[in-house]
Amino acid sequence: MADSKKKVRNIGIPNIEPPVRECDDELCPFHGSLPVRGRVMEGTVTSTRMHKTISFRQDYLSLVKKYMRFERRKSKKLAHLPPCMDVKVGDGVKVAECRPISKNVASVVIAVTPAEETPQED
Repeated sequence: MADSKKKVRNIGIPNIEPPVRECDDELCPFHGSLPVRGRVMEGTVTSTRMHKTISFRQDYLSLVKKYMRFERRKSKKLAHLPPCMDVKVGDGVKVAECRPISKNVASVVIAVTPAEETPQED
């Protein structure tokens, strides 16, 4: 008999659990053969309209030396979204750097933190 469970790879990043669902995407770091390397970034999902790709916003602080103050800045980046992960706009994501997948995509989603939904009053 064939195993019903597919093998899940260890991507080498601590405190990252593999997703519950399985996929057959070759560009999934858990179920495919895409190696991750470099930085691990955190951000908020801003768009999921592209095919297997999300847009996320990364917030950071930048020092203005003249005034010795920090200013808030943000940048928008793109990341590959494996089909085994469910992501909605507003969710928090952890994204790892990988080899270039397309012209603008060189990172992949490795973890999702669902956004807290506010209860609507009737």
